[in-house]
Amino acid sequence: MEIAAAVAASIGTLLVGFFSSWVDRKVTARVQWRVGPPLLQPVYDVAKLLAKETLVSRRALGRGFLAAPVVGFAAAAAAAAVLWLALLRPAEGFLGDLIVVIYLLTIPAIAGIYGALASGSPHAAVGASREMKLLLAYELPLILSALVPVVQAGRDPEVGATFSLGALVQFQQNAGWTLWSVSGLVAGIVALLCVQAKLTLVPFDLPEAETELMGGSVLEYSGPPLALLRLTRTLLLAIAPIYFATLFLGGMGDAASGWSWLALAGKYVAVLVLVVLVRNTNPRLRIDQAMKFFWFGLAPVAGAAVVLAALGY
Repeated sequence: MEIAAAVAASIGTLLVGFFSSWVDRKVTARVQWRVGPPLLQPVYDVAKLLAKETLVSRRALGRGFLAAPVVGFAAAAAAAAVLWLALLRPAEGFLGDLIVVIYLLTIPAIAGIYGALASGSPHAAVGASREMKLLLAYELPLILSALVPVVQAGRDPEVGATFSLGALVQFQQNAGWTLWSVSGLVAGIVALLCVQAKLTLVPFDLPEAETELMGGSVLEYSGPPLALLRLTRTLLLAIAPIYFATLFLGGMGDAASGWSWLALAGKYVAVLVLVVLVRNTNPRLRIDQAMKFFWFGLAPVAGAAVVLAALGY
């Protein structure tokens, strides 16, 4: 039963991701004075790739090259299942599931790095190098921003510092959203920008910059493996707003309430709109600019947010 629930959660998240991908592409097209794709275009794209032949370069390390997309997709699907468990049944979540989600969301990037290096392509190797540097840059402020709701909950003697997503959701039901505090607002802004980098969307689309690297880390992929990479990206596009809503916007609130799904949908759309707006209003950064932005810009700000949360702000 638990396995079936996890699979259902992953499939549902994937469907939400397809819709989010269409919204992203449609809004981007309208900004550029184009009509944009039909609603089912993301599904058509994946279906077409699944029907194509898989080509592997002679220089590629075959098994590792083909296994990387599978590992990345499985990790993203597992993260979706853990998040939905915390939202739908917060009392049944396990201790430390926040750490597990952060860990699982790191695996797709690591799998992408390995797959790119295993492809034997110099363009993919440059993309892998950029992905590695970007991962090292945004993970620190992302983790620090996630500590803010943990520290806020720790000030409540009835809750205590906890890394349980369900406990954080329940705490926000009583004390209000994390975002409605000074430390929560600062951490929320940091987390949103880190999410943009984790999704490798403009201005942080460095690993796959088509105009520079012809696709970069995914250049040598084709057929079903490329479809799995697209599905992983689709899953992450759905997971990121859900993750943000869980930590900073109280998740679904009371899951038993009839309005809970509508409330979650509103929070999801709001975060998705912000992600799409950032993508369409900023130029791509160089990798050195991105690293300085996260290490010397967002990391100190996120650290200050943790201190403010500890002081009760």
